[in-house]
Amino acid sequence: MTNPLVNRILFATDFSECAARAQEYAVFLAQAYQAKLDILHVLEFHPGMDPDYDINKMYLEQLRKQAVPQLDELVNLAALAALSAQGRITLGIPSQQINEVAKECGADIAVLGTRGRTGLEHVLLGSTAERVVRGAPCPVLTVRLPRAHGALKETPTGTGPMAVQRILAPVDFSDCSLEALEYAVQVGKQFKAAVTILHVLEPVSYGLDFTLSHAREDHQLQKRVQSRLSEFARLLASQGLTAQHEVRGGAPRDSILDCARERECDLIVMGTHGRRGLSHLVTGSVAEAVLRHAPCPVLTVRSPKFSPGHQRVLPETAARPVQG
Repeated sequence: MTNPLVNRILFATDFSECAARAQEYAVFLAQAYQAKLDILHVLEFHPGMDPDYDINKMYLEQLRKQAVPQLDELVNLAALAALSAQGRITLGIPSQQINEVAKECGADIAVLGTRGRTGLEHVLLGSTAERVVRGAPCPVLTVRLPRAHGALKETPTGTGPMAVQRILAPVDFSDCSLEALEYAVQVGKQFKAAVTILHVLEPVSYGLDFTLSHAREDHQLQKRVQSRLSEFARLLASQGLTAQHEVRGGAPRDSILDCARERECDLIVMGTHGRRGLSHLVTGSVAEAVLRHAPCPVLTVRSPKFSPGHQRVLPETAARPVQG
């Protein structure tokens, strides 16, 4: 019997409302995988400042006094859910500390919210969440608060069981996106979820302008893409999963968000390095936009951690190009 995909979860919290929502997902995953839960709170403090300076010491002590009972409460709540949990408080830049602790404790997944105590989502995404996604040694689950208008069918905070029934896995046929699809397969098997594989035909990315002179090339490209996606769907079906595939045109971030909304997805699983090979081109545009606007949690896979002896569903040659 192989080891579970997730044995240890790092949940980073700033005790905000969004972090409370992320905590529900961390607990949900820990229960599903019977995983250990590490709960981290970072006292934000610039490394260039002296923690032993009297005023700084008083400031940090006050922060610690406020954080300790809140952290203890979260650990106790996890214990009530029959989970093995421990709390930790560290000092420094949140994104760096989250990634360092994730590496130190051997976390298989990190979970955090996308909106901090300031209430300004773009502030956190522009710093903590985005930097965690870029540098984490494991997959990262980012959780937004459901909105009153236009939100999908999500369980309100603190009520009822949570579920992962519909997963969206965008692929651009890069190695990173296909590793994310491989990861999505394992998550889908755990929760018996249906998986939709999405590819977005972006004209600029493929060098097409969709004029009449390129109509034949466009048609052939779509046939190759559909063939590849059908192949992937068959492989997923061989694992007992319900799998669908879809091709859309336009801007990747808009197509991903539209598909997630239309299909009422519970989770988006995506890579952070695109076909152009530069992570900042994806993280700085597509993934960032998806993190900010997704109607469901987003699991970004930069460094997948598969179980020892993991048997791949997608072949190593799956990333062969579709154009040319």
